[in-house]
Amino acid sequence: MAAGLIPARSVKETLLSMPSIDHVIQASKAAGSKGMLDEEMLDSLLVEKQEQVAVVARTIAPISEPEPVAPARIHNLDHYRLEDFPMHARDVDAEITVHFDITGNSVTEGKKEDIQSCFKDRLKQIRRLILDKNLPNRPIAVNEAVRQRKQLDNRDSPFTVIGLVNNSRTTKNGHLIFSIEDATGEITCLLSQRDEDDINQEIVHAGLMEDDVIGVSGYFSQTGDLMYVDDIHFPPLGKHQRRVAGEDRAVSAAFISDLHLGSKTFLEPQWHKMIQWFNEEPRAKTVRYLVISGDGVDGVGIYPNQDKELNIPDLFNQYSRLGTMLQDLPDWVEVLLLPGNHDAVRPAEPQPALDPELQTDYTNTMFVGNPCDFSLNGVRVLSYHGVSIMDIVSSLRTVTFERPEAAMKAMIDRRHLAPSWGGKTPLSPEPEDRLVIQEIPDIFVTGHVHGHHMETYKGVNLVHSSTWQDQTNYQRMLGFQPKPCILTVVNLHTHAMAAIPFV
Repeated sequence: MAAGLIPARSVKETLLSMPSIDHVIQASKAAGSKGMLDEEMLDSLLVEKQEQVAVVARTIAPISEPEPVAPARIHNLDHYRLEDFPMHARDVDAEITVHFDITGNSVTEGKKEDIQSCFKDRLKQIRRLILDKNLPNRPIAVNEAVRQRKQLDNRDSPFTVIGLVNNSRTTKNGHLIFSIEDATGEITCLLSQRDEDDINQEIVHAGLMEDDVIGVSGYFSQTGDLMYVDDIHFPPLGKHQRRVAGEDRAVSAAFISDLHLGSKTFLEPQWHKMIQWFNEEPRAKTVRYLVISGDGVDGVGIYPNQDKELNIPDLFNQYSRLGTMLQDLPDWVEVLLLPGNHDAVRPAEPQPALDPELQTDYTNTMFVGNPCDFSLNGVRVLSYHGVSIMDIVSSLRTVTFERPEAAMKAMIDRRHLAPSWGGKTPLSPEPEDRLVIQEIPDIFVTGHVHGHHMETYKGVNLVHSSTWQDQTNYQRMLGFQPKPCILTVVNLHTHAMAAIPFV
């Protein structure tokens, strides 16, 4: 009845004998047939249905079988080829050269004079880098610009100064206002928001960090109390030409961070899965070095009520257990271990290596400070735990915890690992600012915020190392989801990168 058909008595037995009358109704809808369903109409509907089935039956299946599709990997990580990692690590001697490590070289007393010396040295180092750029005119001192402000108050008389950023903020109209300070004085600057799409407008959108060292070019206002900025100059960085290990030394380095051993959220089954991979997987035989960029253990007394979240409450036992677990790696793997903010070292950066008393249970580990600038088979690596990522996230509107690589790019562009004094990153005021990136690395590695990322930026391989800790209560409160248990591997000859998940 719903299909508009009224069955006659003559077709009753035929309909009742059918397992289903759906095909009759479908055929009637296709043919537009309605009214009395007698024997003649039923026969015609059944014939039409058979013809439809016959047409479908004549459809020819494809001759070639479909190509197999690789199963999806965790976090949408790409698959990688074994051909990119051909050489066995056992066949190559380890070559580790440390270029900078604060361990045993810290001389600061934390006095006001040390802080002034640190900032003067930072300004001197980065000023020298900025001068390598083709600036529009010769930089002058701030006090010299102020003395000449009546001659420098129009676009036809631009000038350039280099200094440290203070009090950066955005106005109601979206302009960026800040101060530039050098050893001679301070100028208030205004970088206007415009419709053009250029690097200066990117800076207006992102903001500046306190204590950035930059150059600014522009002219004074008519009153002489404000500098209108036309251009901002960071240290130049073209496409970096990476150093490579020789073809006969084409081994790999692997990177992880933030194990937090001792915490109840340490992912021990996944750790053992990685150890098994190192000992059994053909790909692992190419890995000559394993770099752990800080927070190998969860520590004790790092934050309130931490003891309730520990399954190893003793600090020495945490380090002893970590040493024992690292011994399960195959004998061809050399481990480099940096400290982080959870480790038993001073919190102020640069941080020295772990105390020798904590190194007693390690047989295959080299202890270095944070940050550490070193070479592996001739390839320059800068490894930094990454606490300053928190300051960069709070200062720059284009950086989030979900995109730690944006913070790493900001460090490279500024040629400094932790620009801001007095933020979340405690800094040690050494007479020479060793957080300046004097030499562009071939591989730049961070950790701390428990994400994962790898890409090439201006010729530098960026690696944000993955954690081995599950989501903590604090992260859950913030709605932050970590990306745990991913080993990043970089071939030191070809710079091919791969990510291996163990979740």
